[in-house]
Amino acid sequence: MSQVAASSRRKAPLIPPIGPLRHMVDTVLIIIGSLIIALGFNLFFLPNGIASGGVSGISVLGEAWLGLEPAFTQWALNIPLFFLGVWLLGKNYGIRSLLGSVILPLFVYLTKDWPLPTGNPLLASIYGGIAVGLGIGIVYRGRGSTGGLTTLAQIIQKFSGLSFSLCVVLLDGSVIVLAACTLSLEKALYALVGLYVTGKVIDAVELGFNYSKVAYIISNHTEKITAAVLHDLDRGLTKLNAQGGYTGDNRTVLMVVIGQSETTRLKTLVRTVDPEAFVIISNTHEVLGEGFKLES
Repeated sequence: MSQVAASSRRKAPLIPPIGPLRHMVDTVLIIIGSLIIALGFNLFFLPNGIASGGVSGISVLGEAWLGLEPAFTQWALNIPLFFLGVWLLGKNYGIRSLLGSVILPLFVYLTKDWPLPTGNPLLASIYGGIAVGLGIGIVYRGRGSTGGLTTLAQIIQKFSGLSFSLCVVLLDGSVIVLAACTLSLEKALYALVGLYVTGKVIDAVELGFNYSKVAYIISNHTEKITAAVLHDLDRGLTKLNAQGGYTGDNRTVLMVVIGQSETTRLKTLVRTVDPEAFVIISNTHEVLGEGFKLES
């Protein structure tokens, strides 16, 4: 093989280019997600004075303090933060966040007079959190962003070395503290409820609702347990080489991926073979690869 051919093969992209259809789907997802976020904001958060973090929370405070139109406040913050993100984080960031940064405040403005479903602040914080979390999750599925304080969190992360999640918590927490100081402590508590629900729904949308389980089994009877899992449970497994931290002995750890409904059967099988086996079972959100489509 010539050096030119070898060089061209090394430079071939590992990930195939994304076609126009995927770009179209991403754009539709960002638009739909932004609309849902705007509805959650206008129908639940804003009328109940719930400043649940982010630029939207700041716009709630701006409306309460100065009577400013929330959509205008969001544009006034999103657009400078967008250009700051492009400058400090690169053009790729700007492409992903431009649409969401502009269209979300537009939807907030267009849906501001929709009838309100509830005036109960607790219900508003829960259902507002669900709607906003669902919308953000859909936007993320479209590989987009709604900009705002998320941009500022990425900038702080880049130059401070802090984790992104900590930066988000600090910024959203600052908005909620402002709400507690200027609106009321009760409003801030409702905002915390909304923020918590939003985070949980984002995780559910991004990672899916069908949790599988992964089990790690340490036993002196690994061959018997292997046979039971393969033939009685009808699941595959992987044998991992490990070493005891205290004894230094070499041992085998069995890793088994199962559906939620199979957890009890697996524990029963293991206890039947070896009542003293050490078993760790945890959630896993996604299992990829041939033969790992689990039905719970």
